[in-house]
Amino acid sequence: MTGSDATPAPIDTSRPHPARVYDWWLGGKDNYPVDEELARRILAADNTAVRGARANRRFMHRAVRTLAETGIRQFLDVGTGIPTEPNLHQVAQAVAPEARVVYADNDPIVLRHAQALLHGSAEGATEYVHADVRDPDLILRLAGESLDFARPVALSLVALTHYLGDAVDGDDVHGLLKRYVDALAPGSFLVLSQVTPDLNPEAVGKAAGLFARSGTPFHPRSLTEFARLFDGLDLLGPGVIPVTGWRPDPEDVAVQAEGIVPVYAGVARKP
Repeated sequence: MTGSDATPAPIDTSRPHPARVYDWWLGGKDNYPVDEELARRILAADNTAVRGARANRRFMHRAVRTLAETGIRQFLDVGTGIPTEPNLHQVAQAVAPEARVVYADNDPIVLRHAQALLHGSAEGATEYVHADVRDPDLILRLAGESLDFARPVALSLVALTHYLGDAVDGDDVHGLLKRYVDALAPGSFLVLSQVTPDLNPEAVGKAAGLFARSGTPFHPRSLTEFARLFDGLDLLGPGVIPVTGWRPDPEDVAVQAEGIVPVYAGVARKP
């Protein structure tokens, strides 16, 4: 395990954390009353929240499996979140046992669970980097201890970009993604999913307001705005699409019948 600080920082239970809110929606136990309170309030405002969280996980599984089947053997997952099986390395190494996976997250709870993320195949490797997505230089440097950036890498930021703003003097999500992608070899892939106001504007607007008032800025994006995150890359079919429609398995087709999921997803290749 690598990281900027191998010792877990104290966990702030006075305010909710997005990873722990997400954990509650997925039925996990690694969250606190403040996280559950916000998760329930958002769910009351937007009844697609649980469906969306689960759809995001299934999209990650399908995208990783697809890329492993096409020959990708290195994966960098930024904004890992609290471990929920099957984790990314389990999906990748089920296809290719020699696959190498590096996880990165800044939540102290994820660091405390890092050992659960490191139990990969004997042939491959799994590592964890304790660092923030806004520090690509640190993440790339530490990930480079396990990954060979001269060879293709699948970079995933699933359900993460809606926590990053556009302002150049702020998060600068476009500049941030460019810094990551510029470090990747040709033939690498970018995997993204993102909450959108397009499909359920009133409910998503209420959820965004609840996040913001809890101290977590939230930035739903339209189809056009989300597609811009892939500028300069070649989208895989079916392109940018609602998350349940990206190369769906039968389970995803069934979920589509349950109602909308206001999340877009896409996978693109660096030429």
